[in-house]
Amino acid sequence: MARIPSAFVAASGLVGGYGVARWTKRRPLGGAVLAVAGAAAAQQWRKQAGNTAAGALTAVYVGAFAGSHPLAKKVGAWPSVLGVAGAVALASWAVADRNA
Repeated sequence: MARIPSAFVAASGLVGGYGVARWTKRRPLGGAVLAVAGAAAAQQWRKQAGNTAAGALTAVYVGAFAGSHPLAKKVGAWPSVLGVAGAVALASWAVADRNA
């Protein structure tokens, strides 16, 4: 079975979490999607790049989620979510996926 890149898992967690919360109108359900994808990505980060990198990328993931809220007030919700998801994917690729 092919491995799914951690960059894709992390970006999908941010986009999917927002999408689920928006379409179901249940924020906790979106939060669950965000958390499950974040935990899966963190596990991959730890295996591929070590504990320190996994901790840093987890902080980037959580920071992106938090930062998407004020950014959404300036550029809109979807552009904000897609922008931070792209940034997290790029960081994940650069730190963990590039050499995997």
